[in-house]
Amino acid sequence: MALRKEILLFAISGAIGFVVDAGIVQWLVRGFAFNPYGARVLSFLAAATTTWAFNRRYTFSGRSSGSKRRELLRYLIAMVFGFALNYGTYAACLALWPLVHQWPAIGVAAGSVAGAFVNFLSSKYWIFRAPAQSAPAPRGQG
Repeated sequence: MALRKEILLFAISGAIGFVVDAGIVQWLVRGFAFNPYGARVLSFLAAATTTWAFNRRYTFSGRSSGSKRRELLRYLIAMVFGFALNYGTYAACLALWPLVHQWPAIGVAAGSVAGAFVNFLSSKYWIFRAPAQSAPAPRGQG
């Protein structure tokens, strides 16, 4: 049951991150004629910071480990692996379909699906891992 709840909350976080990511990349490309590849890097950083905050507060609440700054840095490092899949898919969409140059949010959606699995596993088992259970102390012979 707990795993299902984490997956559901992680999906909600991903949806929020998608809105931030796609919204920023779309705004930069369409509104300011940014290069769609460079715009995606900026939108990813904003989205990753947003999803970290949501996941810290809701998805993996109570499993935070120490400094927020260090945790955010670890999160961004871990998200780079998912982002590599995500960005590769996004770039492939840009290369294959001219429509994605006008509507980069389509590529963001495809990339988000590609990186979600890696991002969930790295979040659950590295960034927000459960505190280690200490073994019970041995009882004395007496």
